[in-house]
Amino acid sequence: MQTPEDRKYTKEHEWVKTEGNFATVGITFYAQHELGDIVFVETPSVGSILKQGQEFGVTESVKTVSSLYSPMSGKVTEINKELEATPAIVNEDPYGKGWILKLEISNPDEAKNLLAAKDYDSTLAH
Repeated sequence: MQTPEDRKYTKEHEWVKTEGNFATVGITFYAQHELGDIVFVETPSVGSILKQGQEFGVTESVKTVSSLYSPMSGKVTEINKELEATPAIVNEDPYGKGWILKLEISNPDEAKNLLAAKDYDSTLAH
């Protein structure tokens, strides 16, 4: 699967797509593929304040449990409620319907700490 170029990435395999002062966060195709069938996604509460790099939840799969880290600092404005009933959406559409949360960004300059798609892809090649 192609890594979308309209977002930024972390070395921990999260993606963030910014639109103005807001951001949508999810995990990459690579991450969901490595995890296998996802059976549960733990998310923070709406209103939670996250710092860049802070653990905010976990994904549980048939193979393992993996921590989720916030790619940017901000306030959680929405969580993907569909994941409660159908966590496998993350496997099926990690860059679309499988998003995990939305943030109101508190420090837009933090985007400089993230990877462009080609740089993220090069980390996977090693």
